[in-house]
Amino acid sequence: MKDSIFQNNELNQELFRVARKKTIQRDELLISTGDEVYFVPFVLDGALRVVRQNNDGKEVFMYHLYSGETCALALNCCQMKRQSMVKIIAEDESQLLMIPIQELENLQKFEEWRLFVHQTYGSRFAELLHVIDLIAFSNMDKQVLHYLQERSKAINTSTLFITHQQIADEMHAQREAISRLLRTMEQKNLVRLGRNTIEIL
Repeated sequence: MKDSIFQNNELNQELFRVARKKTIQRDELLISTGDEVYFVPFVLDGALRVVRQNNDGKEVFMYHLYSGETCALALNCCQMKRQSMVKIIAEDESQLLMIPIQELENLQKFEEWRLFVHQTYGSRFAELLHVIDLIAFSNMDKQVLHYLQERSKAINTSTLFITHQQIADEMHAQREAISRLLRTMEQKNLVRLGRNTIEIL
C-alpha cells in the first residue's frame, strides 16, 4: 500500500493524517444509491465499480476506479451535500483512503490536489460520454463486450466468475437476451462460456 501518492510531501502527510485507511473485500458494497456521503473514497490498491441505479433497481455500469483515483460523483455529492447518485462496489479486494467531507476544503490549499480534482472530473466526464455513445450508437453486443472487457481489466484476468443475470442487471437488459447474445458471441470466438464463468478470448 502506497504512503506516497502525490509529489507534494506536505499534501501526502495531510492526506494520511485526516483520512482513514479501509480494506474492503471483493463484491462488498461501499456506497449505495441514496446514501448520505460523508467521505470520498481514494483507491490505494484494487479496483471499484461504479454503477448507476434507478428507483426500480435497474442498473447501468458506468466506470471503474483504480489505484490513484477517486470518484468525481462522490466528490460532487460531498461538495453539494447531495445523496449518492450511484452504487460503488469493490471489484476485487481493495485498500482505500476514506477522506472526510469536512477535510475537502482544507485540501484545496494544495495546488496539486486542485489539479487532481480537475483531472478527475475531466476523465470521468470522458468515460461517461463513452458509455453514452455505446448505449446510443452501438449494438448490444459491443456494449456487452465493452462491459466484460472493463470488468476483466479491473481484476486483471480473462476469466470472469459472473452470471448472465448479473450482466443483465448491470446492462439494464433481460437475462434471456443476454444469454442469447453471449451464445452468439461464443460462436464468433469472442468469449468462451462456462458454468457461471465467461472467458474473454
